[in-house]
Amino acid sequence: MTEAAGNRRTKSRVLRLAVRRIYFEEIQAGTKTHELRLHNAYWSKRLIGRSYDTIEITLGYPRRDDASRRLSFPWDGFSVCSILHPEFGAVPVTVFKIHLLKQPA
Repeated sequence: MTEAAGNRRTKSRVLRLAVRRIYFEEIQAGTKTHELRLHNAYWSKRLIGRSYDTIEITLGYPRRDDASRRLSFPWDGFSVCSILHPEFGAVPVTVFKIHLLKQPA
């Protein structure tokens, strides 16, 4: 191993999820303990067979220096389930249920 290779820092793996204000506030208050994403090719590619160090929940798409619109949680995995939720329409859908630990990282 070269000296340069030995000095490389390992990059933290962060899953960033932008959410609407109502969901951000529920997560911040601790009443919402998971985040849902539709089970489709886009999210399958980002979740199945992957692991992250941290989940970062953002209120919309904040500037990099706006910490008030970011919440960080340690990665605790996900499950797949079928739900009926107004956000996804009037028929049951399969979703990824991304687990958020109670205490932010």
